[in-house]
Amino acid sequence: MEKNVENKDVKSRIAAAAWRLFYEKGYNGTTVDEIIELSGTSKGSFYYYFNTKDELLSTLSLILDDYYTELEETMDPDMNSFEKLLYLNYKTHSMMEEKISIDLLASLYSTQLVSQGQRNLLDHNRKYYKLVVKIVEEGQKRGELSSDMSASEITNYYSMCERALVTDWCLNRGTYSLEERSKKYMPVMLEHFKCG
Repeated sequence: MEKNVENKDVKSRIAAAAWRLFYEKGYNGTTVDEIIELSGTSKGSFYYYFNTKDELLSTLSLILDDYYTELEETMDPDMNSFEKLLYLNYKTHSMMEEKISIDLLASLYSTQLVSQGQRNLLDHNRKYYKLVVKIVEEGQKRGELSSDMSASEITNYYSMCERALVTDWCLNRGTYSLEERSKKYMPVMLEHFKCG
């Protein structure tokens, strides 16, 4: 178990370093050697997890899941479940707007669309899905969220709405604030599920 945690940590460090450099220097301006140096890992470790720099595009889910872990730890426990879902959405879209370039997001979404292999953004074993399901189930038990649909169905709808907001932002080349658009539209998209 300890070895798996250590391995996940190395892979996450490489991915985090890569995305930071992609943001600062652009994808084409970032070298594998710079990623290795910033992550404090080795060339052997890099090539153990990734055959090419291109494979790092699919690691955004790792970066986001690390961020969801942080958000879960800092989230106000007194918020109701509807507010928690909006908080996750707003904070994540704010972080994406500030730290991930539109070109990289567009590249990631396009590779996920044509990928023959795993589509990491849709992996229901991710921290993201587990956290959203947990919040929805909690909300349903407390009578804060509708029980007309299962927690899994509501989570799928929630994630679809989030992807729609990000996709539209990318299509519009960031001509508006993703953070502000999410704050305005996500409550409307989720209103059907709110009780009381």
